[in-house]
Formats: sequence, structure tokens, C-alpha cells
Amino acid sequence: MENRHLARGLAPGPPAPALSNFVFRGLILFFFLLIGCGAPNDPTPTRQIVPQAVADLSASQLGDGVLLTFTLPKKAVGGSTLDGPPAVEIYRGAAAGGGKPNAPALVYSIPAAMTNDYLIDGRMQFRVPLPAGDIANPSGQPLAYTVRTRASKERSSAESNAAELRVFPPLPPPTLLRADVTETGIVLTWTAPTPSAIQGAQLAGFRVYRAEVTPAEAQAVGTDSNFKLTKPLVVAGYTQAIELRDAQIEFGRTYYYTVRAVARYGTQEVESSDSRAVALQANDIFPPAPPKNLVAIVVPAVGESAPHVELSWDISSETDLAGYNVYRSDGIEPTARGEKLNQELLLTPAFRDLAAAPGKRYTYRVTAVDRTGNESAPGEAIRVEFPPRVP
Repeated sequence: MENRHLARGLAPGPPAPALSNFVFRGLILFFFLLIGCGAPNDPTPTRQIVPQAVADLSASQLGDGVLLTFTLPKKAVGGSTLDGPPAVEIYRGAAAGGGKPNAPALVYSIPAAMTNDYLIDGRMQFRVPLPAGDIANPSGQPLAYTVRTRASKERSSAESNAAELRVFPPLPPPTLLRADVTETGIVLTWTAPTPSAIQGAQLAGFRVYRAEVTPAEAQAVGTDSNFKLTKPLVVAGYTQAIELRDAQIEFGRTYYYTVRAVARYGTQEVESSDSRAVALQANDIFPPAPPKNLVAIVVPAVGESAPHVELSWDISSETDLAGYNVYRSDGIEPTARGEKLNQELLLTPAFRDLAAAPGKRYTYRVTAVDRTGNESAPGEAIRVEFPPRVP
């Protein structure tokens, strides 16, 4: 019998229990696949990307709107980096005394593709218009704002911190803003709102704002109605007059200015909207003051040394002084400036004229030159009679 099994190519035969275990395990696997636990062709659910909540929202009234400032989240909940800037949703409601706004309503949405348009120095600055009814009460209307962001339509971020404020009727902005470059700074002048437009508020003064821009941006201020400032405004000064001199500027740079009227309601101040902006380049076209107290000493020939004239004058007090020029003309009463004697600017207030000829009469003048190249008028002239050479 055993030989017949071998002749047919058959093994003596596996034990029956091993085959039963194999079939049993296959039935269990088929059962779990059937009820949907990990079927290989089922789609994997996509993970929803939720931005981290904004935590630094602040709000301030600016004319008939509220300026919201905050940092856009760059991370999602869980720490992963967002693919790009998220969309923004702005909510407003009645102030609740430090908590969330009462009955907040969505008042504005900023698509993700437009958020970069409102980035100033890396932070979002967006002015939300106020309904006329909210700024009609001189006693103030308490409001609160929150924002949410979203990277997908399915789910938004958690609510931000609440930014509360009380809004009042604003003054109209100043008009006819003008800027002029002077030797001591940029002088700004404007026209104040008329008393009838104050709407019950006390006109406290004016706040002047400044930003440094490029020459191309300065050109766009006057020609592009859609111009958006990309630099943060800083306070250049506060005044109760309708004029301010901004001395904190550097010649050669370009500046942007706007002015806001400040209304006072009790202890609270409210700024108007921005005036029409002006931008200009602060070019230094102002020459330094002429040098003073020019002195000339005629030195006769001694031995082998040639005769010459020694000139000296007071040190200039100009902060941007580059040097001096010395001019000489023939004759005692010349009207022209004369010939420049130095090839390069003199860095010290002294000069030796070795080209003076014995027996001649000369008139000397000195000018000061600043780092921009502006040259002063000549200082007071000094006249010299150079004695003839003694045999």
C-alpha cells in the first residue's frame, strides 16, 4: 500500500487538524473584511486643517470705522505649517465686559487670496466700516469684535480673543494738507474742521502720522487711487495748531504723511479718518552758512623759502559739512568770485597760497560745501597787497 502512494507522487497525507486551522482563519478574515474594518479599497478620511486661533486682536476707532490689528496664524492646530494665509471672518456684537460679544454677527469676510493686501509690517490691519447708528450717540456705543480664520470650507479656527471699545461720532478729517521741505525739517500745514462739523465733541488737536516710502510709492500716492501703504505709520507729532514741523527726518529719504483730527469725549479721544495723504522726497537743496573770520598773513621769502600767503578761518558748525573751497581774484576791489585755488575740498580751515606773485594785489574768499554738494555763498572777502621781492 505504501508503495502505491509513492508511485502516484503523493505524500503520506497531511494531518486533518492543520487544514482545518487554515480554513478557520480565512473565514475570520473574510468576516472582518465583510463588515468594513480596513477594506483595502476604502478611501482614507482626509484630515481637516484648522488654523490656530488669533490671540492678539486689538481694535481702535478710526473715523467712521474700526481698525482691527492682529497676527495671521501660520500654524494649524497640532503644529503643522499652513500652506498659505487663511481666510478671515470678522464678527461684531455688543460688548459683554471682557467676555465674548453678545449675539456676534459676521460683518466682513476677507478671502485668503486678499489677506496679503492688508498686511502692514507683517500684521493684518483692516478697517471695518461702522453703521451710521453705531456712531450717532455722543455717549458712546460699546462694541466687541472677534475674528476666526479658516484654511478650508469645512471648519474654521476657534474664536479669537475679544477686542472691546466704545465708539463715538468722529470729526471730519483735516483738509488741504501740504508739505514743504525746509532746512530744519518738513513743514506740514492743513485746514481744520469747521466748528459746525464738530458734532458736540471738543476738538482736542491734531495727530500727524508719517511713514518712509520709496520714490515710486510716493509717485503712486498722487496717481493711484488704489495705493495701499505697506509700512506702519508712526506718530510724527501732536499739536493744537494747524501746522507742524517734522525735524526727525533725513535728507535724501522719501516720506508719506497724513493728519487726523482728535475729538475728546470726556476722557476718551477719538481720531478722525486720515486726511488726504501727501508724499515727498526730502532733498537737501540748502547750502551751508559761509565761513567767518577769514585771516590772511603775507609771509615774505626767507632764504630759499618762497613767499606765500597763509589763510585761515573759523571752523564751520554745519553738521553735514564736507569741506571748503578757496577763491582768489586779482585786484583789490573785484566783483567776481575769482579762481578756485584748491583741487579737492579742504578738510581743515586753512590754506597756503604758494602761487601768489610778488608785487600783486589779491582778494581772497572762502566757501563751505556740504555732503550733498551744496556750496555756500562766499564769506567776507579779505584783500592782500603782496610786496615785491627784495633783491
